[in-house]
Order: sequence, then structure tokens, then C-alpha cells
Amino acid sequence: MTPLLTEAAVGSVPDAATRAALLADDPFWLILLKSVVILLIGPIMTIFLIVWERKAVGRMQNRPGPNRVGPGGYLQSLADAIKLPFKEQIIPDTADRKVYFLAPVLSAVPALIALSAIPFGPVVSIFGERTVLQLLDLPVSLLVVLACSSIGVYGIVLAGWASGSPYPLLGGMRSAAQVISYEIAMGLSIVAVILQAGSLDLADIVGAQQKWWFLLLLPSFVIYLISMVGETNRAPFDLPEAESELVGGFHTEYSSMKFAMFFLAEYVNMVIVSAFATTLFLGGWMAPWPLSLIGNNVLNTGWWPVLWFFAKMFVLLFGFIWLRGTLPRLRYDQFMRLGWKVLVPLNLVWIVMVTFAKVIHWTPLSITIAAIAILILIMLFFYVRASGREEESDVVPVTGGGFPVPPLDLKVPQTTPRQKALAKAEAKAARRKPAAVGTAQEGAQDGVS
Repeated sequence: MTPLLTEAAVGSVPDAATRAALLADDPFWLILLKSVVILLIGPIMTIFLIVWERKAVGRMQNRPGPNRVGPGGYLQSLADAIKLPFKEQIIPDTADRKVYFLAPVLSAVPALIALSAIPFGPVVSIFGERTVLQLLDLPVSLLVVLACSSIGVYGIVLAGWASGSPYPLLGGMRSAAQVISYEIAMGLSIVAVILQAGSLDLADIVGAQQKWWFLLLLPSFVIYLISMVGETNRAPFDLPEAESELVGGFHTEYSSMKFAMFFLAEYVNMVIVSAFATTLFLGGWMAPWPLSLIGNNVLNTGWWPVLWFFAKMFVLLFGFIWLRGTLPRLRYDQFMRLGWKVLVPLNLVWIVMVTFAKVIHWTPLSITIAAIAILILIMLFFYVRASGREEESDVVPVTGGGFPVPPLDLKVPQTTPRQKALAKAEAKAARRKPAAVGTAQEGAQDGVS
């Protein structure tokens, strides 16, 4: 056994060299066990989250949630998982079959493997083998998780294009614009964390939060929370699957197991971004502040950190459910404006402020200058916002405004163009129809008699 492994006590926070040595020393059965657990976290959490969301939103809307299948309705998701593979599979004739089959896989598979780089705890002992509760430890593990959570959006884009239908195509185009907008905001919100921790390794970022969490980087945390809702296509940012105007959006033409894979990818992505936010801003597997003082930090040793990690993650997952049951869907122009005109500029200003705070030598004079500069920036922001806002008027424009609303002078035709064309065709056919010979002879005889 190497000296690094000898020094790595159970429950300790290892450095990068110790983590690499512990992971390299893992036997094959332990690597296989970690891989199976990582792959099962997503589907198991999906089954639980669907029931939890239905019950929570039902309680918010004063109606019962699922309460028939199993005790308290908690087996409803299991019944859905059994039902979906046996449903009829319908494939449009206009679909590009290869891409049509590939799109759900491209959404689900990256989501299932993204959790492999997340550190779930410190050094633990599993059946006598000391290891780290992490499958992979890479110097750029932060970028790996960010990339895996982003690739799923390309599955949505391909699904919309390959379906050969206008509604899925519009949903896929919306998703392409969405990933460009909110990926930039999400990436910029992580820059402050990287500057503070000095590393792209998620385990090092957790270790840098031993004294205080990066929740102190509150603007970055708030921007990340907004961006992760847009990244996962959840309400009120679920515009690629807006049933009010796009029927079902990108998955309109999908059924059976392929639809279930899109459903699985959405909920697994929720788990990924929540685990990512827990690692970056909420101390990862570290116990909350009052509990960390108990027994000389004993609650940060052993398997206790796994409990704290999942507790923080469940709080963030409940935020998704709360938003779905509370806020209505945004209009598309509002959605784009929030990403480009609010989140990205605020991110850039905040990164400059964090960089300035790290390099300056703080004295009473510098603190006063910084406070005055922040005050001037806030006043300038509100001034620009107020000057750019158009004066509201009580007069309603007769010819409509800049949004797709009908004008007040709209005249609805009595007949549609299709009805006019049908009436014209029927009249033309009636003119071409010859008169009945027998009827004309009878009329002539009646006239003679």
C-alpha cells in the first residue's frame, strides 16, 4: 500500500493526489458497483420525482394527486414505466428514421453518465476497501458535467427536425435558441466559483468550501438557478414543449418507449443540475453550519455526507416543482430578453467585481471606494432602465402592437377561403352537369296537353 493510501483516513477530505491514488487502487468489482449505482440513481430518482411532483402540485392546486396505484399512489410511476414499453409505436411517414431513433438516445445517455464526475462524499470504506465516493476524478470534471448536461438539448433539436412535422420543428428551433442563450448565462455563472476555488475539479471546489460555502457568491447562485431551469426545459421556461401553441412540441410525434426516454432525460437532467448546484454553491457533501459543529465535525465523516448531499439536492429539486405549480409560462420574447439582456450583462459585471475583489488589497479607503462604485453602478442601472422604458398610454393601437395580438379593427370573414373555393367548385360542377332528358320530355307533354 502506498503512503498516500496509508494517510487517507476514512472520513477525511483527500487532496488530488490522494484521490487519484485511491481511485487507481479500486478493484474491478468496486468500479463495477460504482458504475451500476451511478446509472441507477437517475431512473430511481425519476420514478420518485414524478410521484412527488404530482402529489406536491396537487396539494398546491387543492386537488388529490395519484392515490390509486399502490399505497397512497406511490406506485403510479412504476405502473407508467411498465405501461409505456407496451404502447403502440407510431412513426410518421415523413420522418427521417435514423435520426428519429437516435434523438431519444442522444438525450438520455449523456444524462445518465453525467453524475459519474460528481463527488458524493469523502473517503469511505466499502467492504474493507477504502475509496472515494466518486467514479471519475478529472482535472476538468466541472466541464465534463456541464457538457453532458448540455448535449441532451441536441437530442431535442434532432427530434424536432427528424419528425417531419411543423410543430416539432418549431419546438426544436426554440430549443436551439434556448441552449445558445442559457448555456452562456450558466457558463458565466460558474466563472466566479472557478476564480474563488482556483480549480476546475469538483472535488477541489468542495474542499475549498470547508470554511464557508460559495453561497456567498449569491448573484452567481441566483443566475445559475434561473439558467438551470431554462436548461432543463422546465416551467416557466418549457417553451420547446409548449402544448398551448405547439401541441406537444419536439416530442409531438413520439410515443411508447421513445417518449419515455425523453421523459427520463428531462428528470435526470433535473437531478444533474441540482447535484451540480449543490457541489458548486452549497458545500457539496459538507454538513450545514450548525450540524458541522457537533462532535468535532463528526457529521462530515463516514456515510453522513451522502445524507447531506441528497438533502440539499432534494431542496433544489423541490424548487423545480414549486415553480411548475406557481408561475405561468413566459412569452418567447420575454424568455429571450431575460437571457440576453438581463442574465448575461449581470454575469459580466459580477465577474469583473469578483476579479477586482480578489486582486485588490483591502483597506478602509478601498472599501469606501468600492462601496461608492457599487452605488453608482446601481443608480446607473436603474437610470438606464427607466430611460429605456416607453411611456405607457391608455390608448390601444388600432392596428395592433409589436406582439402577436389581434387588432381591434379585425374583421372575421363569414366564409373561409377554403369554403369559398368549395362553393365555387360545386357551382362549376353544377353548370357542367347535363339536364335530365326524361324530365324535359315530360314537361313538354304536359305543356301540349
